[in-house]
Amino acid sequence: MPEAPPTVSEPTVGEPTVSQGWRQRVVTGLAVGLGLFTLAEVNYPRLAPLSQLALFALFALVICYLTLPMAQRFRGAAWSRGLDLILAGLSALVCGWVVMQTEPRFKNLWLDGLALGDRAGAENSLDILVGAVGLVLVLEAARRAVGMAIPLLALLFLAYGFWGQHVPEWLFPHRGYGVERLVSQTFLHSQGVFGIALRVMFTYVFLFVVFGALLEVTGATRFIIDLARRLLGNSAGGPAKVSVLSSGLMGSLSGSAVANTATTGTFTIPLMRSAGFAPHQAAGIEAAASSGGALVPPVMGAGAYMMLEIIQPPVAYLEIVRAALLPAILYYLSLFLVVHFAAKKLAAKKLASPTSAVATGSSPTEPTLVGEPAGKVEGLIFFASLGSLLLFLMLGYTVFRSVSLAMVITVLTSQLSSRTRVDWRRGVHALVKAARGGVTLVVAAASVGVILGVVTLTGVGSKLPATLIPLAQDNLFLALLLLMVSSIVLGMGLPSAVCYLLLATLVGPALAGLGVVPLAAHLFIFYFGLMSMVTPPVALAAYTAASIAGSGIMRTAVTAFRYSLVGFILPFVFVYRPQLLMLAPDGNTADWLSIVFAFGLAALAMVPVAAASTGFLNRPLRLPHRILLALAAVGLLYPGGQMIFAGVPWLEGLPINVVNVGAAVLLVGVLLERHWRGGTEVTA
Repeated sequence: MPEAPPTVSEPTVGEPTVSQGWRQRVVTGLAVGLGLFTLAEVNYPRLAPLSQLALFALFALVICYLTLPMAQRFRGAAWSRGLDLILAGLSALVCGWVVMQTEPRFKNLWLDGLALGDRAGAENSLDILVGAVGLVLVLEAARRAVGMAIPLLALLFLAYGFWGQHVPEWLFPHRGYGVERLVSQTFLHSQGVFGIALRVMFTYVFLFVVFGALLEVTGATRFIIDLARRLLGNSAGGPAKVSVLSSGLMGSLSGSAVANTATTGTFTIPLMRSAGFAPHQAAGIEAAASSGGALVPPVMGAGAYMMLEIIQPPVAYLEIVRAALLPAILYYLSLFLVVHFAAKKLAAKKLASPTSAVATGSSPTEPTLVGEPAGKVEGLIFFASLGSLLLFLMLGYTVFRSVSLAMVITVLTSQLSSRTRVDWRRGVHALVKAARGGVTLVVAAASVGVILGVVTLTGVGSKLPATLIPLAQDNLFLALLLLMVSSIVLGMGLPSAVCYLLLATLVGPALAGLGVVPLAAHLFIFYFGLMSMVTPPVALAAYTAASIAGSGIMRTAVTAFRYSLVGFILPFVFVYRPQLLMLAPDGNTADWLSIVFAFGLAALAMVPVAAASTGFLNRPLRLPHRILLALAAVGLLYPGGQMIFAGVPWLEGLPINVVNVGAAVLLVGVLLERHWRGGTEVTA
């Protein structure tokens, strides 16, 4: 069975790939500098916007070249390490050039006495050389950090920009642009590398990476797992439910399915195996739970803050959180039911004997966390940190100011115990950890900026919507299906956040013409970008979980896909039934009765979804019963058709149709038939 790829499309955690000594100290210094610069400049800006992003990229590129080798087989080669130093130095030079040619304090060094922005369209040869070298450095850094997917896509768009007059009609031909214009557009100005993708990373995402690292060094994240164990450890499939809950809570903070899987999976996967789950099942559950973490408010892996920048007309942060709440509850309700039925099925088959399912193969005892359990102080830090974040947001503070103040609360609360206290050593450790995790996202976003620069230059961003809108008018479902496929395919090679940024920018103008609520359309894209992490054949979260569990990669990916199936259904449902987002079809707030009925039908549908996917209810299900339950689930979620309360005063707005009622009757019939035929409930 092939191994998981050495590079992944989400930030990884672990030790950096640098040697001890001066290089380690340089990387530590740069990581601390990146964190402090971002915190200071976001809250109290002193530089021009282009200079901010150029320095932000400078830190990230240099750290990337000093920590990630050109290839694993060349890791220790002297020539490779020398090349890394050269590329790191060039990265500092090209980004420093942009700062020097932008900031008024360096006015004496401006070429022709003009700032870089004032030379747009009239750049000299030195500008173009710097821009071309910068493009190469950005794409190579992305290749090292996230693999070939983003650089190849960027190169395809650059080729499209150069040879646009020769492409066929269906690829939206244009007049074509020279190398100078492409370099200027994609690197030297604010519509490419230093555009919206990097701006979102700088203003929002990296701050939340630092916030999550601070919570981790205080032990607050360990409190999440301990809390899940205390609440769910003794129930049927308890270890798997611990995995679902802890991965959901931690995934909301990190936003990275792969990093979340690698972090919580090292503990939860052995726990599940010790409870009798097969390796591919344990890995599949962890991958599914980790991939949905960024769907969970209030943080949503910083996805909510990207939407603040992109959705038109603008929406408030609390509107996004409110809209995301019920779908996230439904996703994890489905996972809990899947785990519960799977545990019952294991017990029914008598597969839960300790001697056959121990995670390590050496002891039947349950694995434990390394270090002492989290106590009350860690819990106080966790709730004080997230509570203060929400409070500042509700008081009207900006997102970046709110998370910055929440970090201050975290540090202050940590002083209550020597076990949790954030001193300068732990502060440095948190900033270094944040840099290791955030650099991957930063260089990926910079590469996506190349794509967005070409999109803006060629006008394909307006031509694509012009094609999609008529299609949506003829068949909205087909248009949504195309968006789903695009999101999943791009998400196979991109971090989830970057995938959302790219697609929302490419098809954003078309979303308003789809005839659906804009927030619902953006959440639709966001969901499928996340679900790509468990979609074979390139299911990176499943790959990570499989490497921990020692299971087959494709078998694990298929299992994770099956367990997270509801994540592929819910986006279609809430587009057609926006009451699940607490929205009326016109985009205003829905009335509470419609919300309750829409959520109740969807929650009821989670039972047949989980039973059909696991093949168990009160005892193992045969294929005909699984088909009937699947039909009942689809019917309960069906949004169209004749509304049964149409024309009835006070009730005509309720989103309940004839198909929903028929599906509920079918579900009740199957449940009664299972009850009458007998079958004793079993416990795992």
